[in-house]
Amino acid sequence: MRVPARSIVTALRGDIVSGVFAPGARLAEEALARRYGVSRVPVREALRTLESEGFVTTRRHVGACVAELGDQEAADLLELRLLLEPLAAARAAQRHEEAHLRVLRGLVRLGQERAGRSRGEDARSLWGWFHETLAQASASPGLIALLTQVRHKVDWMYVTDPPERPAEAWAELGAITDAVARGDAQRARALTAQHAERTFPAHRLRSPDAVSTPQRAVNTAGARA
Repeated sequence: MRVPARSIVTALRGDIVSGVFAPGARLAEEALARRYGVSRVPVREALRTLESEGFVTTRRHVGACVAELGDQEAADLLELRLLLEPLAAARAAQRHEEAHLRVLRGLVRLGQERAGRSRGEDARSLWGWFHETLAQASASPGLIALLTQVRHKVDWMYVTDPPERPAEAWAELGAITDAVARGDAQRARALTAQHAERTFPAHRLRSPDAVSTPQRAVNTAGARA
């Protein structure tokens, strides 16, 4: 069965974001093909896609390498997210479906139940799921794609500390959900902007040498884009 290039994009992007491949590391097609158990064709396609997203760069006489972002570019990512997330919330208030509201409310309820108990990856996973669903509710494919790309890059460049007052943070997300449910785009935008401004100080730039996972072979058969 041929593994689609989008599965390799997902797997390779995940390896870059998690630090398996450090900034500046060479991405040899043959080695990647062995790692993901595919031919070089989907690897080549994936590298082109990730280069268009800004995760990969091509160097003369070297080939494909993991991109390296400076501190200013990293700061710009947070500012871009600060602009895009309130817009997505406003669009969600105007275009959401009931299914989106059910997921958002369920996540807020779960987050509030686990406030103070969920740590590390568990808390970040719930947080990310909420913001991803809010973006999906905007029903704007271009905005969703851009926000997804920015979120991946923020996760790549930053370590995000759990909120100091998780119950209050989830209460803020609950208020955003209520504004979306009422169709109040202006309030949804304002609340999301306030929430983002309060949570952004929790982002800490990763250490350049924070690479920890061994480069073992990966099964990409079940990977999703």
